[in-house]
Amino acid sequence: MTASVDAPAARTEGVGSAREQATEDLLLRASTAAPQERARLLDEVVVLNLPVARALAARFRDRGEQQDDLVQVASLALVKAAQGYQPGKGRGFLPYAVPTITGELRRHFRDRQWGVRPPRRLQELRLSLGAAAAELTQKIGRAPTVPQLAEHLGVDQEEVIEALAAAQDYHLASLDAPMDGEADGTPLGATLGGDDGAIDRVVDHVSVAPLLASLPERDRRILSLRFFRGWTQSQIAADIGVTQMQVSRLLARTLERLRSQLEDPEAEAA
Repeated sequence: MTASVDAPAARTEGVGSAREQATEDLLLRASTAAPQERARLLDEVVVLNLPVARALAARFRDRGEQQDDLVQVASLALVKAAQGYQPGKGRGFLPYAVPTITGELRRHFRDRQWGVRPPRRLQELRLSLGAAAAELTQKIGRAPTVPQLAEHLGVDQEEVIEALAAAQDYHLASLDAPMDGEADGTPLGATLGGDDGAIDRVVDHVSVAPLLASLPERDRRILSLRFFRGWTQSQIAADIGVTQMQVSRLLARTLERLRSQLEDPEAEAA
Protein backbone atom coordinates (compact mmCIF):
# COMPACT_ATOMS: atom_id res chain seq x y z
CA MET A 1 0.00 0.00 0.00
CA THR A 2 2.80 2.40 0.94
CA ALA A 3 4.65 1.75 -2.28
CA SER A 4 1.56 2.51 -4.38
CA VAL A 5 0.99 5.77 -2.53
CA ASP A 6 4.60 6.93 -2.75
CA ALA A 7 5.16 5.90 -6.36
CA PRO A 8 3.45 8.91 -8.00
CA ALA A 9 5.39 11.30 -5.77
CA ALA A 10 8.60 9.51 -6.62
CA ARG A 11 7.86 9.71 -10.32
CA THR A 12 7.02 13.43 -10.04
CA GLU A 13 10.24 14.08 -8.17
CA GLY A 14 12.14 12.12 -10.79
CA VAL A 15 10.63 14.16 -13.61
CA GLY A 16 11.49 17.39 -11.82
CA SER A 17 15.07 16.30 -11.19
CA ALA A 18 15.51 15.18 -14.78
CA ARG A 19 14.15 18.51 -16.03
CA GLU A 20 16.46 20.49 -13.76
CA GLN A 21 19.49 18.48 -14.86
CA ALA A 22 18.61 18.80 -18.55
CA THR A 23 18.03 22.52 -18.09
CA GLU A 24 21.41 23.04 -16.43
CA ASP A 25 23.15 21.09 -19.21
CA LEU A 26 21.45 23.17 -21.91
CA LEU A 27 22.26 26.45 -20.18
CA LEU A 28 25.88 25.43 -19.66
CA ARG A 29 26.23 24.63 -23.37
CA ALA A 30 24.47 27.88 -24.28
CA SER A 31 26.93 29.94 -22.22
CA THR A 32 29.80 29.08 -24.58
CA ALA A 33 27.86 28.59 -27.84
CA ALA A 34 27.80 30.86 -30.88
CA PRO A 35 24.82 33.29 -31.00
CA GLN A 36 22.63 31.18 -33.30
CA GLU A 37 23.29 27.98 -31.40
CA ARG A 38 22.80 29.78 -28.08
CA ALA A 39 19.37 31.00 -29.19
CA ARG A 40 18.39 27.46 -30.15
CA LEU A 41 19.53 26.04 -26.81
CA LEU A 42 17.68 28.72 -24.86
CA ASP A 43 14.52 27.92 -26.84
CA GLU A 44 14.90 24.32 -25.64
CA VAL A 45 15.23 25.56 -22.06
CA VAL A 46 12.01 27.55 -22.39
CA VAL A 47 10.07 24.65 -23.92
CA LEU A 48 11.38 22.28 -21.26
CA ASN A 49 10.25 24.58 -18.43
CA LEU A 50 6.92 25.77 -19.80
CA PRO A 51 5.04 23.49 -17.36
CA VAL A 52 6.65 25.46 -14.53
CA ALA A 53 5.48 28.76 -16.04
CA ARG A 54 1.95 27.43 -16.49
CA ALA A 55 1.87 26.16 -12.90
CA LEU A 56 2.94 29.58 -11.58
CA ALA A 57 0.34 31.33 -13.74
CA ALA A 58 -2.32 28.99 -12.33
CA ARG A 59 -1.62 30.32 -8.84
CA PHE A 60 -3.03 33.68 -9.94
CA ARG A 61 -6.26 32.36 -11.43
CA ASP A 62 -9.65 33.59 -10.17
CA ARG A 63 -8.36 37.15 -9.90
CA GLY A 64 -10.30 38.48 -12.85
CA GLU A 65 -7.75 37.80 -15.58
CA GLN A 66 -7.90 35.35 -18.47
CA GLN A 67 -5.73 32.30 -17.80
CA ASP A 68 -4.26 32.48 -21.32
CA ASP A 69 -3.07 36.03 -20.65
CA LEU A 70 -1.42 34.97 -17.41
CA VAL A 71 0.31 32.05 -19.13
CA GLN A 72 1.63 34.45 -21.75
CA VAL A 73 3.03 36.77 -19.08
CA ALA A 74 4.64 33.83 -17.28
CA SER A 75 6.09 32.45 -20.51
CA LEU A 76 7.67 35.76 -21.45
CA ALA A 77 9.16 35.97 -17.96
CA LEU A 78 10.56 32.46 -18.43
CA VAL A 79 12.26 33.61 -21.65
CA LYS A 80 13.74 36.57 -19.77
CA ALA A 81 14.98 34.27 -17.01
CA ALA A 82 16.60 31.89 -19.49
CA GLN A 83 18.40 34.76 -21.18
CA GLY A 84 19.61 36.29 -17.93
CA TYR A 85 20.67 33.14 -16.07
CA GLN A 86 24.38 32.43 -15.62
CA PRO A 87 25.22 28.73 -15.03
CA GLY A 88 27.28 27.99 -11.97
CA LYS A 89 25.99 30.97 -10.03
CA GLY A 90 23.29 30.58 -7.42
CA ARG A 91 21.36 27.45 -6.52
CA GLY A 92 20.18 26.55 -10.01
CA PHE A 93 17.91 27.78 -12.77
CA LEU A 94 14.50 27.23 -11.16
CA PRO A 95 15.36 29.05 -7.90
CA TYR A 96 16.32 31.95 -10.17
CA ALA A 97 13.44 31.66 -12.64
CA VAL A 98 10.53 31.18 -10.24
CA PRO A 99 10.92 34.58 -8.48
CA THR A 100 11.39 36.21 -11.89
CA ILE A 101 8.17 34.72 -13.25
CA THR A 102 6.21 35.40 -10.06
CA GLY A 103 7.44 38.99 -10.02
CA GLU A 104 6.30 39.55 -13.61
CA LEU A 105 2.86 38.12 -12.80
CA ARG A 106 2.50 40.40 -9.79
CA ARG A 107 3.66 43.37 -11.84
CA HIS A 108 1.07 42.49 -14.49
CA PHE A 109 -1.69 42.76 -11.90
CA ARG A 110 -0.21 45.79 -10.18
CA ASP A 111 0.60 48.01 -13.13
CA ARG A 112 -1.53 47.07 -16.12
CA GLN A 113 -4.98 45.93 -15.12
CA TRP A 114 -6.43 48.84 -13.18
CA GLY A 115 -9.32 50.72 -14.74
CA VAL A 116 -8.46 53.72 -12.57
CA ARG A 117 -4.95 53.43 -11.19
CA PRO A 118 -4.59 54.15 -7.44
CA PRO A 119 -1.25 54.82 -5.71
CA ARG A 120 1.31 51.99 -5.80
CA ARG A 121 1.03 51.32 -2.06
CA LEU A 122 -2.70 50.61 -2.40
CA GLN A 123 -2.14 48.34 -5.38
CA GLU A 124 0.37 46.29 -3.40
CA LEU A 125 -1.82 46.27 -0.28
CA ARG A 126 -4.75 44.99 -2.33
CA LEU A 127 -2.72 41.95 -3.35
CA SER A 128 -1.87 41.26 0.30
CA LEU A 129 -5.49 41.66 1.40
CA GLY A 130 -6.67 38.68 -0.62
CA ALA A 131 -4.17 36.30 0.95
CA ALA A 132 -4.74 37.76 4.42
CA ALA A 133 -8.51 37.42 4.13
CA ALA A 134 -8.24 33.80 3.04
CA GLU A 135 -5.83 32.97 5.87
CA LEU A 136 -7.94 34.67 8.53
CA THR A 137 -11.16 33.11 7.23
CA GLN A 138 -9.59 29.68 7.57
CA LYS A 139 -8.38 30.52 11.05
CA ILE A 140 -11.47 32.16 12.59
CA GLY A 141 -14.16 30.47 10.49
CA ARG A 142 -15.70 33.63 9.05
CA ALA A 143 -14.79 36.68 6.96
CA PRO A 144 -12.37 38.94 8.87
CA THR A 145 -13.23 42.49 9.86
CA VAL A 146 -11.25 45.56 8.83
CA PRO A 147 -9.54 45.81 12.25
CA GLN A 148 -8.53 42.14 12.04
CA LEU A 149 -7.12 42.60 8.54
CA ALA A 150 -5.24 45.71 9.63
CA GLU A 151 -3.75 43.94 12.65
CA HIS A 152 -2.79 40.89 10.58
CA LEU A 153 -1.00 43.01 7.96
CA GLY A 154 0.44 45.53 10.41
CA VAL A 155 -1.15 48.55 8.75
CA ASP A 156 -3.68 51.21 9.75
CA GLN A 157 -7.38 50.49 9.36
CA GLU A 158 -7.68 53.55 7.10
CA GLU A 159 -5.21 51.97 4.68
CA VAL A 160 -7.23 48.75 4.58
CA ILE A 161 -10.40 50.73 3.85
CA GLU A 162 -8.62 52.66 1.09
CA ALA A 163 -7.29 49.45 -0.46
CA LEU A 164 -10.74 47.83 -0.38
CA ALA A 165 -12.21 50.90 -2.05
CA ALA A 166 -9.44 50.93 -4.65
CA ALA A 167 -10.20 47.30 -5.47
CA GLN A 168 -13.48 48.48 -6.95
CA ASP A 169 -11.48 50.32 -9.63
CA TYR A 170 -9.57 47.21 -10.68
CA HIS A 171 -12.05 46.48 -13.43
CA LEU A 172 -14.46 49.01 -14.88
CA ALA A 173 -17.89 47.78 -15.90
CA SER A 174 -18.39 47.65 -19.65
CA LEU A 175 -21.31 49.68 -20.98
CA ASP A 176 -21.99 46.78 -23.35
CA ALA A 177 -22.22 44.21 -20.55
CA PRO A 178 -25.78 42.99 -19.84
CA MET A 179 -27.04 44.15 -16.46
CA ASP A 180 -28.63 40.82 -15.51
CA GLY A 181 -25.72 38.68 -16.70
CA GLU A 182 -27.77 37.10 -19.48
CA ALA A 183 -26.32 37.11 -23.00
CA ASP A 184 -29.41 38.82 -24.41
CA GLY A 185 -29.99 41.09 -21.40
CA THR A 186 -30.24 44.86 -21.44
CA PRO A 187 -26.75 46.43 -21.68
CA LEU A 188 -25.75 48.91 -19.00
CA GLY A 189 -25.26 51.64 -21.60
CA ALA A 190 -28.94 51.45 -22.58
CA THR A 191 -29.94 52.66 -19.10
CA LEU A 192 -27.76 55.77 -19.18
CA GLY A 193 -28.87 59.16 -20.40
CA GLY A 194 -27.47 60.58 -23.60
CA ASP A 195 -26.61 64.05 -24.79
CA ASP A 196 -29.67 66.23 -25.24
CA GLY A 197 -29.46 67.94 -28.60
CA ALA A 198 -31.66 70.77 -27.31
CA ILE A 199 -29.43 71.64 -24.35
CA ASP A 200 -27.48 74.22 -26.37
CA ARG A 201 -30.69 76.04 -27.22
CA VAL A 202 -31.90 76.45 -23.65
CA VAL A 203 -30.34 79.89 -23.24
CA ASP A 204 -31.87 81.04 -26.52
CA HIS A 205 -35.30 79.77 -25.48
CA VAL A 206 -35.10 81.51 -22.11
CA SER A 207 -33.91 84.74 -23.70
CA VAL A 208 -36.50 84.88 -26.46
CA ALA A 209 -39.54 83.89 -24.35
CA PRO A 210 -40.24 87.38 -22.90
CA LEU A 211 -39.64 88.93 -26.33
CA LEU A 212 -42.24 86.67 -27.90
CA ALA A 213 -44.69 87.59 -25.15
CA SER A 214 -44.30 91.28 -26.04
CA LEU A 215 -45.25 90.75 -29.70
CA PRO A 216 -48.70 91.59 -31.03
CA GLU A 217 -51.04 88.61 -31.06
CA ARG A 218 -51.06 88.36 -34.86
CA ASP A 219 -47.26 88.27 -35.06
CA ARG A 220 -47.10 85.57 -32.37
CA ARG A 221 -49.65 83.48 -34.28
CA ILE A 222 -47.72 83.80 -37.54
CA LEU A 223 -44.51 82.61 -35.81
CA SER A 224 -46.35 79.75 -34.11
CA LEU A 225 -47.96 78.52 -37.32
CA ARG A 226 -44.75 78.83 -39.32
CA PHE A 227 -42.13 77.42 -36.96
CA PHE A 228 -44.07 75.17 -34.55
CA ARG A 229 -46.76 73.76 -36.81
CA GLY A 230 -44.82 73.93 -40.04
CA TRP A 231 -47.47 75.71 -42.07
CA THR A 232 -46.62 77.25 -45.44
CA GLN A 233 -46.92 80.98 -46.00
CA SER A 234 -49.96 80.35 -48.21
CA GLN A 235 -51.71 78.44 -45.40
CA ILE A 236 -50.91 81.19 -42.90
CA ALA A 237 -52.18 83.87 -45.30
CA ALA A 238 -55.50 82.04 -45.68
CA ASP A 239 -55.80 81.61 -41.92
CA ILE A 240 -55.28 85.27 -40.94
CA GLY A 241 -56.88 86.83 -44.04
CA VAL A 242 -53.90 88.47 -45.75
CA THR A 243 -51.83 87.78 -48.86
CA GLN A 244 -48.81 85.50 -48.95
CA MET A 245 -46.58 88.51 -49.70
CA GLN A 246 -47.85 90.24 -46.57
CA VAL A 247 -47.11 87.12 -44.51
CA SER A 248 -43.56 87.09 -45.88
CA ARG A 249 -43.03 90.74 -44.94
CA LEU A 250 -44.56 90.24 -41.47
CA LEU A 251 -42.29 87.26 -40.80
CA ALA A 252 -39.19 89.15 -41.94
CA ARG A 253 -40.10 92.19 -39.84
CA THR A 254 -40.86 90.14 -36.70
CA LEU A 255 -37.69 88.06 -36.94
CA GLU A 256 -35.55 91.15 -37.45
CA ARG A 257 -37.19 92.75 -34.41
CA LEU A 258 -36.45 89.70 -32.25
CA ARG A 259 -32.87 89.52 -33.52
CA SER A 260 -32.23 93.16 -32.72
CA GLN A 261 -33.67 92.86 -29.22
CA LEU A 262 -31.56 89.75 -28.49
CA GLU A 263 -28.40 91.55 -29.61
CA ASP A 264 -29.34 94.79 -27.86
CA PRO A 265 -31.91 94.39 -25.05
CA GLU A 266 -32.30 98.18 -24.90
CA ALA A 267 -33.43 98.39 -28.51
CA GLU A 268 -36.95 99.77 -28.87
CA ALA A 269 -39.67 97.61 -30.26
CA ALA A 270 -40.46 98.39 -33.88
